[in-house]
Amino acid sequence: MSQLRLGHGYDIHRTIAGRPLVLGGVTFDCAFGLDGHSDADALTHAICDALLGAAGLPDIGHFFPNTDATWKNADSQVLLQKVVAALREHGWQPVNLDATLIAEQPKISPRLAEMKAALSCSTGLPADAIGLKATTNEGSDDIGRGLAIAAHAVALIRKL
Repeated sequence: MSQLRLGHGYDIHRTIAGRPLVLGGVTFDCAFGLDGHSDADALTHAICDALLGAAGLPDIGHFFPNTDATWKNADSQVLLQKVVAALREHGWQPVNLDATLIAEQPKISPRLAEMKAALSCSTGLPADAIGLKATTNEGSDDIGRGLAIAAHAVALIRKL
């Protein structure tokens, strides 16, 4: 069995007025947030799924179902900490993460260092082992019209 494994995660949430926007554990000053059961942090959810997939475990919805009131408005950084703990229970640990946020608004780049710091705290990885990028959809589809925000993430894990 390989000592290294790679996983991919993806998440998308529609924007909604009157809710805080949380991405990568950082709250943005914005007129909208993301619609979802927890805090709807699409970036952190994609990272959770990438880690879980690399370990061959079920997805984030299996561990934190939107039918369970326990996870209503939950902080996704807590979910990420629980995912990392589940990996360790199965004999794995994160090596590095790489993720891309896709959003028209707000401007993500000025907050990337804060997001990396929050994700570093939740995963135990050094900030330089976390790659974060932001892009737009150039006005195309729901993301491009500001109706949704999405994220892709890749995780590398190693056997303990």
